[in-house]
Amino acid sequence: MPILFHGKLPIDSVSAHLAYFKSRPYRTFALSAMTLSCLMMSGCLMGPNYARPKDTLPTSYTEKVAEETTVANSTNDMNAESQHFVDKDIPSQWWEVFHSPALNDLVTSSLQHNPNVAAAQATLRAAMENVQAQQGAYYPTVNAAYAASRQKTASILASPLASNSYIYNLQTAQVNVSYTLDLFGANRRQVESLQAQADSSRFGLEGTYLTLTSNVVNAAIQEAMLRDQIRVTHQLITTQKALLDTIKHRQALGDASTIDVATQDAALATIEATLPPLEKQLAVQRDLIKSLTGKFPSDTLTEQFSMTSFELPHELPTSLPSTLVEHRPDVRAAEEQLRAANANVGAATANRLPNITLGVSSYGSSGKTLADLLKSTSQFWTLAGGITQPIFDGGILKHKQRVAQAQYDLATAQYRSTVLSAFQNVADVLQSIQSDTIALETALRSERLAQKNAAIARQQVALGDMSIATLLPIEQNAQQAELNLVQIQANRLQDTAALFQALGGGWWNKSEQSTLPHNINE
Repeated sequence: MPILFHGKLPIDSVSAHLAYFKSRPYRTFALSAMTLSCLMMSGCLMGPNYARPKDTLPTSYTEKVAEETTVANSTNDMNAESQHFVDKDIPSQWWEVFHSPALNDLVTSSLQHNPNVAAAQATLRAAMENVQAQQGAYYPTVNAAYAASRQKTASILASPLASNSYIYNLQTAQVNVSYTLDLFGANRRQVESLQAQADSSRFGLEGTYLTLTSNVVNAAIQEAMLRDQIRVTHQLITTQKALLDTIKHRQALGDASTIDVATQDAALATIEATLPPLEKQLAVQRDLIKSLTGKFPSDTLTEQFSMTSFELPHELPTSLPSTLVEHRPDVRAAEEQLRAANANVGAATANRLPNITLGVSSYGSSGKTLADLLKSTSQFWTLAGGITQPIFDGGILKHKQRVAQAQYDLATAQYRSTVLSAFQNVADVLQSIQSDTIALETALRSERLAQKNAAIARQQVALGDMSIATLLPIEQNAQQAELNLVQIQANRLQDTAALFQALGGGWWNKSEQSTLPHNINE
C-alpha cells in the first residue's frame, strides 16, 4: 500500500521508516511509493489556468447618461412622483421596496412552494455531490472480499493442499488496494471543472430565485392593472346608464328622439362589451399567480391587488458597469461554465500523458477453516504497479483535446454574449423608466382634460344644449384616457421591478448563505 507523506520528515524519522520496511518483502514497493508520492505532490497541472476574459467594459449603460434622474412632475399622485437614480445597493428582498404586505407574502409563498426552485436546488445538490465523488480519486481505493467454497480436485491431478486432500473447504479473505497518481493533474482538472459546474448551478439557483420573484411581482402588478381597468369600466358603465336614464326622461318630455335613446343604448352596450375580456384576463392572471406559488387553479388565493397596493420607490439603485458582471446571476453562471471548459482542456491534455498506477493488488489469507485464515502460512499477497503511455489510438485523445479547446472557445463566446445581453437589458430598462415618467405626465394631463370635457358635455346634454352624437366621442376619449393612465402606471411599476432584476436582484446581500455557500466545500 502506498504511503503518502505530507510535508517534510526529519532524517531520523525517514531512517526509522526505512528500517521498518527493510525486513518486509514489499520494501522495494514502499520506497517506490514514497518516491512517486513526492512526485505526485510536486506534479504539474496541464492546460492554462483560468483567467476571466479581459473585455473592456463601458463606463455607462447608455449613450446619454440617462441614469442620473428621471423627469419630475407636479402631480400629487403617489405613483406619479419623480424617481431619482442614486448610488445605492440592492436589498436581497428587493420586492419590499413596493411596501406591499400582500406582495411580500406572495413572494415568500412562491419561494417556498414553486417546483422550479426545488428543481434548481436538487440540481445544485447533485452538482455538489459530483464534486465530492471526483475528489474521492485523490485517495486510494480499498476493497475487501471474503469467499467460502467446497471444492473437489480431480484425482489424476496433484492436490493443491499440503494434506493431499482432494475434497476440501476453502475460506479466502483478501484486501485489494490501488492508487492512481495524479502526476499531471488530470483528476485535479476534473475536480476543478466539476467545482465550476457546481458554482454555475449555484448561480443558476440564484437566477431561478430572481426570475421567480420578478415574475410574481409583475403578475401582481398586472392583476392590479386589470382590477383598476375593470373598476374604471364599471364606473363608465354606471355613468352611461345614468346618461341613458336622463335621455329617456328627456324623451318622455319630448325633448329627445328615439334615435338619441338608441344611440346611447348602443354606446352603453359597447362599453359593457369591454368588461368580459378584462374579467377573463384577470381570471387567467389569478391562475398564473397560483401556479407561481405552487397552487392549483382550484385552490384559494387570498391576496388581491389594486394599483393602490403598491408604493412607487422614489430612489432607484444603480451600479457601476464594472460591477454588473459580478452581480448578474446569468453572467456569473456563464463564467463558471467558461471556467469548467478551461479545466476540461487541461484534463484532456493530461490524458495524453503517462498514467501511473500502484498498489497492493491483493493481500489476504486462504485456509480450510476460518481459524486457518489467522495463520501466517495461509497468507498471500501480490504487489503491482504500472505505467501506461498512449502510443497509438487513432487520434482519439488528440481530437478529444481539440474538442475541449473548441468547447472552451464556445463557452468564451457565450460568456461575452451573456455580458452584452446583460448590458443591453439594463440600458433598455433605464430608457423605459425615462419614457414611462414622461408618458405618465402626458397621460395624467390627458386624462384630467378628458374627464373635465366629458363632465361639461354631460351637463350640456342634460340641459339639451348638446346632442348625443356629439357627446359619444368625448365619452370615449375620457374612457380611453383613464384606461391608458392605469396602463402607464402599471408599466412604471413593472419597469421599476425590471431594474432591480436587471441589476441582479441583490442576492449578494443575503444575510445567511448556509444553503448557498460561495465555496460548496465549506
